[in-house]
Amino acid sequence: MERSSKVSRLVQQENPGKQKEANDKTQDGKLQVKQETTDGALTDQNVMAGEALDRRNIWEPSVYYALGKESFYFAGHDISIRESIDTYGALIWPGAVALCQFLENNQQQVKLMDKAVLEIGAGTGLLSIVASLLGAWVTATDLPDILSNLTFNLLRNTKGRSRYTPQVAALSWGQDLERDFPYPSYHYDYVLAADVVYHHDCLEELLRTMRHFCRPGSQTTLLWANKIRFQSDLKFTERFKSSFNTALLTELPQQDVRIYKATAKE
Repeated sequence: MERSSKVSRLVQQENPGKQKEANDKTQDGKLQVKQETTDGALTDQNVMAGEALDRRNIWEPSVYYALGKESFYFAGHDISIRESIDTYGALIWPGAVALCQFLENNQQQVKLMDKAVLEIGAGTGLLSIVASLLGAWVTATDLPDILSNLTFNLLRNTKGRSRYTPQVAALSWGQDLERDFPYPSYHYDYVLAADVVYHHDCLEELLRTMRHFCRPGSQTTLLWANKIRFQSDLKFTERFKSSFNTALLTELPQQDVRIYKATAKE
């Protein structure tokens, strides 16, 4: 680094014109890299937007697609979900449907009856609804602007059907966790997460949130389902595996969806 600085000073002294030209090229290069990074981010966002608008009946017979509304049949009940295309959090993604199917089909392996369950990034609430219908005491969390639609869907589909009335709470990943969800006052048997990893800038905060609720000695089990879309998803998966004791419960190659079980490393 020191040698490079000396060379730069010598070039500037010998030929200021060439130095300016070199600086311009360097600046152009930086702008090009920045533009490529921005283009990459926009491409990832376009992939997500395209996926949101192009979902079809790949989950038949459990799922029937209609614009703004989706109908499901889980745990012996018809479920109607109100969606919005205004935000990713108000859409149903493949990971949520896959985890719902897994929970319904593997009730001996994952016993939710009378268990305290937390969902992070609950979105439209489908997964929390199914967990409630399977007998769990559920707290569904997401960002404040998601909660209105989330609450609507939860109450609409669990009233008179579920053993416990599901709760809704605001949770921003990585923020004020000790204040709003202090351990062990807020202890859960299971933490559910579906399609929480995609193109966003909060992956570190998400991992911190997972660690907060699934900590050594808590005996909390984390179930995470996700469709693998981007290279960043794979990088997060490696960090996830290094942070917890993990097992791949199932993989759906056609949908690129994986479901992991994780517990804290002691």
